[in-house]
Amino acid sequence: MASIRARRTVVSVVAGGLVALGVLAPGPAGAPPLPRAVQVDGAVDSPSPKVPRPPQLPADFQGTGRYIVRDLGIDVPFTWQGRDGNSQMIAGGQEYPIWFTNLIYENTLYTLTYKWPNIPLFPPRPCSKIPGFFNRQIFNDKLKTARFVGPEILQGEKDRHVDHWRVGVVGGSTVPGEFFRFPIALGDIYVDQRDPSQWWQVLQFGLQNLFDPELDEWFTMTTFDHRPGVVSLPDRCPPPTS
Repeated sequence: MASIRARRTVVSVVAGGLVALGVLAPGPAGAPPLPRAVQVDGAVDSPSPKVPRPPQLPADFQGTGRYIVRDLGIDVPFTWQGRDGNSQMIAGGQEYPIWFTNLIYENTLYTLTYKWPNIPLFPPRPCSKIPGFFNRQIFNDKLKTARFVGPEILQGEKDRHVDHWRVGVVGGSTVPGEFFRFPIALGDIYVDQRDPSQWWQVLQFGLQNLFDPELDEWFTMTTFDHRPGVVSLPDRCPPPTS
């Protein structure tokens, strides 16, 4: 759901850091009490809390917002659009200190960095085509493994009631106990409580953010709707996986 980073994942969802977003920083919200179920004999049971549906990236959408790297003082325009299952993120632009795009395009994951602090503009960086088959379905399957953190409120000009999810990629042993393992990527995803395909904020932390000393990034959305967007593969990117 930020840059070359030869191993960047979109979710640039999922796919996907941060500590302070000012007024947009997520704050805990008290969940409304769950209704109690009344049995036939008049006894009252407390229902088990229901875990909401996990985040999912829709096939068609348009979103605008801000891309933020707090340790670098970067806060630039951000767009994220999807059409027919393809999707594209664009952060910054030619007039900003950073400019990059990430795409899921025809079963292929791409990242292309035009500008980044301390990265030479010339020669231009090549478009990185991440090896392997990757598409929206694979991304959404990974999101199904996300852990529910809880309901929260994103405070800003308009308070947004969201569900907070966490999804990670860990290297090493998958067996519980004292075995070697290490974090590769972590994403905190905030989606609308009524519609988990409506994304409002993402924090990404991990090795996919190698250009940033703190290895983290935010993007926060101001608008997000389900109209088909515009997705275009840059000319310098190689053809997609067949």
